Amino acid sequence: MIEDEIARSCALIDRDRNNPPTPGCSPAPHSIDAAAAVVKRYYSAINARDFSTAWSQWGEDGPPGQTRGRFEAGFGLTQSTHVTISRLTPGDAGAGSLYQPVPVTVDSQLVDGRRQRFVGEYIVRRVNGVDGATPAQLRWHIDSARLKPVPVE
Repeated sequence: MIEDEIARSCALIDRDRNNPPTPGCSPAPHSIDAAAAVVKRYYSAINARDFSTAWSQWGEDGPPGQTRGRFEAGFGLTQSTHVTISRLTPGDAGAGSLYQPVPVTVDSQLVDGRRQRFVGEYIVRRVNGVDGATPAQLRWHIDSARLKPVPVE
């Protein structure tokens, strides 16, 4: 939760990229590394059973088309997760937003000991310094996810 608040504050302070780097704001809030940090924070929160922080990585309203209860229930049988982020390449911009693909492999263990693996990508988004943008809009957040299950070796 603390990391989430720091990221939110850094995004607000970083509104003007011409300012010198803000101490404690690492990685730089507008960087692709900061976009990847959202996905890492998401899985750290899931592991900690901190579903409020996990939910907020999707933005103020959580994942599209999900209720908070359904979101939490989706992790009811998950004991632990580990996310590996693959090589990041620069994303795209459009309609005042930046979109950053974050390729991942997610390994999870269920409470009954079974293991699962998913591969795919998250698309992480932030508003591109548009006048009047709120701190929540300036902060990277998960916009969408495309993950598919693969056999565990």
